[in-house]
Amino acid sequence: MKRTLSILAQCIPILASMVLTATSQAQATEPVKIGFLVKQAEEPWFQDEWRYADQAAKEKGFLLVKIGIPNGEKMMSAIDNLAAQKAQGFVICAPDVKLGVAVERAAKRQSLKVMSVDDQLVDGAGKPIASIPHMGISAYEIGKQVGQGIMEEMKARKWSMQEVGALRMAFDQLPTARERTQGAVDALKAGGFPIANIIDAAQAKTDTESAFNAANIAFTKQARFKHWLVFGLNDEAVLGAVRAAEGRGLRSDAVIGIGIGGSKTALNEFVKPNPTGFYGTVLISPKRHGYETAINMYKWIAENQKPAAVTLTNGTLMTRHNQAAVRAQFGL
Repeated sequence: MKRTLSILAQCIPILASMVLTATSQAQATEPVKIGFLVKQAEEPWFQDEWRYADQAAKEKGFLLVKIGIPNGEKMMSAIDNLAAQKAQGFVICAPDVKLGVAVERAAKRQSLKVMSVDDQLVDGAGKPIASIPHMGISAYEIGKQVGQGIMEEMKARKWSMQEVGALRMAFDQLPTARERTQGAVDALKAGGFPIANIIDAAQAKTDTESAFNAANIAFTKQARFKHWLVFGLNDEAVLGAVRAAEGRGLRSDAVIGIGIGGSKTALNEFVKPNPTGFYGTVLISPKRHGYETAINMYKWIAENQKPAAVTLTNGTLMTRHNQAAVRAQFGL
């Protein structure tokens, strides 16, 4: 009996070691699965991000799960869904940056790594959550590029500033949007543009339809201006305003709009036979935001290489005249 117990005592550590080895091997062979959650899946920018994230997945051999999360409820459900699918991490552009604490808690509860893209997640006090790596845009500086671009074109057309209104398509609940438009406003002020001629048009959402509705109201109230400068969060905001201006008889010779993003929306305007009021866009790279974040998440999961705390990308002004050269510069 004692001999049997002695043999069992010797065998138990060996069996335990074999079980642990088998478990680790099973975990090691599990495919890497990464979620990519975006707030408005129908927007061209996010479609491009997903396309480049797919490219990263093919190159590295991981599985990519793409989910649209238009509101907080769907966002939380998507995170739980990823955990159920045995994903190891996810990249997210949340529908509301103030949901940052909820995202962080859900990720920890489900043992998922998380990285934000485009819009940086904040805590209850509105401060960025430093523990969540982020890839975003130098929002204020890109906004300044927009403001400088429309000022230069306005001066080239020799418009009198007193006859020009500047329409700020506003979505101030989103910090990135506020920073972009503030950058443009500051550039206009620095160029001597009259502050009283800067008009706010508040959007309900960040899409073209909401921008159209907001701009239409502003144009109705501010009919005294002969010419208009237009800027906002993205290409969709500016395009909506341009369409509203066209509806009031304001064509390309009366409107200078510069968007942000370099999306298909912008490219479609540039290939039209005749120029429109959509003069240009500051091209930012969806490839970096889609491809690089997916690669960074993969390396974090597979190689334990945590991404940089904050990575900010820049942009280049693109018009119908230089679009081919700029796109080539960005590798698009």
